[in-house]
Amino acid sequence: MKYVHKFLGTLLIVSTGISSLPHIANAVTLSNGEVAFVQPPRLVSASTPYTDTSFPNPTYYFTVEVPAAAGEALQQVTFTQRSGTENIEFAPNETIAFVGTRHRQGQSLAVRTLRSDTQRQTVTVTFDSPIPPGQTVTIGLRPDRNPFYDGVYLFDVTAFPSGKQTAGQSLGVGRLQFYSDTTTES
Repeated sequence: MKYVHKFLGTLLIVSTGISSLPHIANAVTLSNGEVAFVQPPRLVSASTPYTDTSFPNPTYYFTVEVPAAAGEALQQVTFTQRSGTENIEFAPNETIAFVGTRHRQGQSLAVRTLRSDTQRQTVTVTFDSPIPPGQTVTIGLRPDRNPFYDGVYLFDVTAFPSGKQTAGQSLGVGRLQFYSDTTTES
């Protein structure tokens, strides 16, 4: 009986230790062979420090959090303008990316490929090295200027895991608002 209690006590300690280990999630493979995130990244924010219409050389910051349970690293993010009075065109060679947020910038990240499709109003950013789960990254898109027309401009944000055949998962909509200076001197 003494050995049974000792065995059960040891079993309880071992099982408690195993259950406290971090859960390691693997990527999901869909029936068509595409790889998807177990838990998709999350769009944390979309912002710009310069909200005046026609402001030259602004940066639009999109912060994405890759959860620890993502199951796969983040390789690519697409931005598709869905609304706004004017189509915003981005300067492909001016895109920046870094670990952290707009206000807490960390290490710069290399952007390997940047593709802009003005007909579909889509910009695709591919990281040189995939962003591992548990990281937060900010992508800065740079147009030549803010739109001439004020109002709300919405961007669909989609994330893709690393790999050759991947499924994009929507992270939500980034919202930017621009204001025109309507004050006049009397």
